[in-house]
Amino acid sequence: MKESDWKKFKVIKERAIERFCTQALDEFGEVISNTDEHVHNRYLLLYKLVQNRDKEMSLIFDDHSRSNAPMQLTAIRAKGLADESLLAELSDEFREQTDPKRFGWE
Repeated sequence: MKESDWKKFKVIKERAIERFCTQALDEFGEVISNTDEHVHNRYLLLYKLVQNRDKEMSLIFDDHSRSNAPMQLTAIRAKGLADESLLAELSDEFREQTDPKRFGWE
């Protein structure tokens, strides 16, 4: 991996984490504010949702290293979390290598 791609990947990943967390918090807020649902059911749903989002976050973002960067970026792109303007700054090779369509992820 080129040094320039590594540097840009770190920024893409940081912004993707922000997007992921924002989306998760929005989901949590919807569950919490759904007064049509009994409070205990909302609690149980929220608990399960937090667990699922935590697992998903771990799968996508944990183990930050150059060797994991291609798979992480592929997952980030598949989830629609990547900043498109930053993706455009990556080398053609790295962008093609991390295209989720290659793996049928989109």
